[in-house]
Amino acid sequence: MPGRALDVLIVEDEVLLATELEFLVQEVGYHPVGCAMSSDEAVDLAKTLHPDLALVDVHLRDGPTGVEVVRRIHDDCGCVALFMTANVKRLPDDFAGACGVIGKPYSEHGVKTALAYLAVCLDEGRAPGPAPVGLELAPAYAELWGLTEMPRSA
Repeated sequence: MPGRALDVLIVEDEVLLATELEFLVQEVGYHPVGCAMSSDEAVDLAKTLHPDLALVDVHLRDGPTGVEVVRRIHDDCGCVALFMTANVKRLPDDFAGACGVIGKPYSEHGVKTALAYLAVCLDEGRAPGPAPVGLELAPAYAELWGLTEMPRSA
């Protein structure tokens, strides 16, 4: 794992999924700093905890508010967000400022691989290569991390 361990905020209203994500984050050596189940709780925690990365579902306890959560924590808190959702088609073209998306259902291996990949991107400011299978980067982050000439992940 390059550099320091990431502080990760989990924004997921399904308790079992949130617990699983927390476990996966810990397994790769990062720190789950909080778990939010609603949009206001997510924004409040992001403002207070200043995580390096937020894993955000689109549909939260208060409705399909995940896109707005990502916009708010990106714009107001400077936090990098990653969508983890079964509602990939609900994402706007600009990914609401998120760095990308992992579609549900996801695999344990896929999440761990994506987290390790994103840790390198965040630490070094560039991608170590194409995004791993299962992780789709937002166009703005692909460009930021030097992937404009690389093929898109399958």
